[in-house]
Amino acid sequence: MIGIFSKKKKKGSVTEVEKAICYHFCDMGILLQALTHSSYAYENPDETRDNELMEFLGDSVVGLITADYFYSNHPNSTEGDLSKLKSSASSTIALSEFAKKIKLDKFMRLGKGEEKSGGRKKDTILAGVFEAVVASIYLDGGYEAARDFFLPLMQPSFKKVHVGGSIQINNYKSALQEFLQKEDLPAPHYKTLTTTGPDHKREFIVEVYAHKTALAKARGRSRKGAELKAAEKALKSFFGKKIKSLTQETFIFKK
Repeated sequence: MIGIFSKKKKKGSVTEVEKAICYHFCDMGILLQALTHSSYAYENPDETRDNELMEFLGDSVVGLITADYFYSNHPNSTEGDLSKLKSSASSTIALSEFAKKIKLDKFMRLGKGEEKSGGRKKDTILAGVFEAVVASIYLDGGYEAARDFFLPLMQPSFKKVHVGGSIQINNYKSALQEFLQKEDLPAPHYKTLTTTGPDHKREFIVEVYAHKTALAKARGRSRKGAELKAAEKALKSFFGKKIKSLTQETFIFKK
């Protein structure tokens, strides 16, 4: 692990982390801090600061990149549509998926307690380290470098989206609740059927109901993730191909 994070790398060499994120740092100390969770910094106060302030900066950089992208690519859309797209692309779950895609979970530095409790699988921690890495690239190489890192991860899900008119963007759980209300049916409720596995590899099976009628069942690594998948299955059972997934929690709906 020391070799992966070494700040004293040979000139021109590329570390394993840099290969994963496709960016070569001038200052490895910035990347090291970005990958350091507060739990690790607390247990090792003499090594480095945690990444919480970098998360704050990264959140704003991600927001600017997504706003710029959607504004440029959907100039005739409403502010509401662009806000929905921006929220979908920069949500905690979306950012955690981007982090897993480039294997940031492998490189994060966690405290022993957080490690044992499954911190490498937690969406909030993964999203936070992703934002911090965006900030580290921004600080090291500027806005264009941060944009060039983030857009290739975000674009595949959104580049073919045409908003406005017959297209609606929504969250699976919110949309299911709205649909049931319009049909004068009870609001959905979610029941956890089973919880299995150790803390670091927990799996939940959740079923969603409208009153006593079971609509769909799904599994996930978190209760929220399983609920989202159950809501997705329920909606697709009603609307089929009219629903196209954008992220784990959002979709577009074709009327």
